[in-house]
Amino acid sequence: MNIKVTPEAIVNIKNLQKEYDAVGKGLRFGLSKEGCSGYKYILEFEDQPIADDTVLEFGEIVIYVNKSHLEKLKGSIIGWKDTLMESGFNIDNPQASQSCGCGESINFIEEETHGL
Repeated sequence: MNIKVTPEAIVNIKNLQKEYDAVGKGLRFGLSKEGCSGYKYILEFEDQPIADDTVLEFGEIVIYVNKSHLEKLKGSIIGWKDTLMESGFNIDNPQASQSCGCGESINFIEEETHGL
């Protein structure tokens, strides 16, 4: 599985774990069918993986990815942006074909070409 997490994202995941009383919990990285372009990223803390998860370890950080999302997330880099205007996770996903103007949702090439 070639999902990567930048060092800045790892630092901020640890900070968020402390802030939200989630130390020791894993970060769920996935997709939900919503948003103006079709999908929206999920990034939330969970106590443990579910049966269909792939568990990825990045030092002290553990990320849970449901196996059904792996193809659409392969090659993704979970980064962190911190500017005057905004701060938060930044996902660079080579599988995504387009994102909407709000920057919150995405679509995939296969969805466009096969009408799924």
